[in-house]
Amino acid sequence: MIRLILSEKILYYYIVNFRNIVNDYKIYDIELTMRHFMKILIITGNLAYPLIKDVVKGLKENIIVHVANTQVAAFLTPNQIINEIRENFSDELDEIDLILVPGLIKKGTSEITKAIGVPTFKGSTDGADLAMVINLLDKIELSEDKPADKLIAEEKRKEALKFIEDFENDEDKIRELLKKPNNMMIGNLPVGEDFPMRVLAEIANAPFLSKEDLIKKCQFFVDSGADMIDIGMAAGEDYSDKIPDLINTLRPIVGNRPLSIDTLNPKEIKVACENGIDFVLSVDLGNAPKVRDTLKEYDVPAVLLPTNFTEGISPETPKERVDAMAELIKKTEGVSGVADLILDPVNSSSIVESIIACHDFHKINPMPMFFGVGNVSELMDADSTGVNALLAGIGMELGVSILFTPEESGKTRGSVYELAIASKMMFLAKNRNSIPKDLGINLVEFKDKHIKLDLVDVDIDEVERVKRDSPMKFSRDPAGSFKITVKHGSTVDKSRIFAIHFKKNQPDLIIEGTTAKEVYEEIINQKLVTRMEHAAYLGSELQKAEIAKITKKDYVQDFDLFKVPEKFN
Repeated sequence: MIRLILSEKILYYYIVNFRNIVNDYKIYDIELTMRHFMKILIITGNLAYPLIKDVVKGLKENIIVHVANTQVAAFLTPNQIINEIRENFSDELDEIDLILVPGLIKKGTSEITKAIGVPTFKGSTDGADLAMVINLLDKIELSEDKPADKLIAEEKRKEALKFIEDFENDEDKIRELLKKPNNMMIGNLPVGEDFPMRVLAEIANAPFLSKEDLIKKCQFFVDSGADMIDIGMAAGEDYSDKIPDLINTLRPIVGNRPLSIDTLNPKEIKVACENGIDFVLSVDLGNAPKVRDTLKEYDVPAVLLPTNFTEGISPETPKERVDAMAELIKKTEGVSGVADLILDPVNSSSIVESIIACHDFHKINPMPMFFGVGNVSELMDADSTGVNALLAGIGMELGVSILFTPEESGKTRGSVYELAIASKMMFLAKNRNSIPKDLGINLVEFKDKHIKLDLVDVDIDEVERVKRDSPMKFSRDPAGSFKITVKHGSTVDKSRIFAIHFKKNQPDLIIEGTTAKEVYEEIINQKLVTRMEHAAYLGSELQKAEIAKITKKDYVQDFDLFKVPEKFN
């Protein structure tokens, strides 16, 4: 063990420049110790100064907060910062260990470091996070280009995902866990209460899809993080002749992931088992006598339902469900089962009763359980993100092993991805004995996790105000017009924005990009806009298109992306 006690300034040069050398030469056993007290210069603007001053008071480091000659800190440039430091701190530079500049400045800080001779990095985007950044200086690598709070978030995310990855790759531990009655193998995938809840994505109405659409849908779910893919058949119909081709088409796409089939039809189940299906949804008291031997012969696990659809029987109360499930388990002895007590939609029959049924069953039987999350999210007019997160949390507390969902409506687009994230969140929370907050990964997508405390109102009382008197008269741009569309891919990264240029009502050029900026810069490069109002319009529509791409919403040019909240008085 080599122990280095370094000054702050040297240490931070090490952090930025030397760590790669250490890694390259495989010098791993180095312990770094930093003096407890540092002298840190923070550069900010007039508006953010009161907040910054308040945030850093009480920190053990010697903090100097300097107000640069600007209202908004984010508008500062490296040259301005260099001039401010030289004018105000030229005699103190030898004593300053570190300079933090606003995280929102556009350029990096390398120019400042070279000019001043003091390590200079970006602070946080939100001034309220500066104390957190300073308290973690010995644990993070500050950046000349990335805001510090983003680095912290990235590091926490890496740690969270590494914990899960290490767990999933621990073969010895998995073998031990699989000896417990609450865990099992489905195909090559360990499933059960001791593992992250597995996300099973359903390709609904699979027999009616073209091969191209089938592959596209499957790839979308795989890219979204699905652990298992389900072939959804048509209830009450027999498409057993299509099953071999469905399985053969999807196998190359799913890879090592288990492939299941969703049907109660005994003939379809038999054909699926003969063609290598990994999992069957479902067996109930009605079809059990006809499919039990097939499942045992091919050693295929199945979801067990406390119903008898052949006779039109569906239990309602928790006791009825638990008793029916116990009866079915006896009748399917020798079949590896996953219990589905049937999660009901809100107010039909009762979601609470169905959750109680899961709870009561799990108290008497440790076998893996199934949660049909789509039963709730598809049948509720609410964005799926929060619904999926909450149900995943409830599922984790109940001991659920599989989260099942299709994506059959606009409001549930992205549910597989959301459940994949939610499953990881709940696994981390469970293993850390914590609430599902500040885990390193989250599902906060449309609102802000933290209130931006440094959004200080500018004093504009003395500034002249004007309002538009009337709408601007439309005038066609002689350079042509545009039709803007968004093509959603299997992931946001694979989605694209298209601006189709029309000249004299005929398309003559398509500009493709992943961001609004990419597209409008190329429009400018091609000299396809000549009027200011047209340029402003295109910027507005392209930004809407980018938001739609990220949020998975449908984009229609000239129509609002989000509805205006309803008034209640």
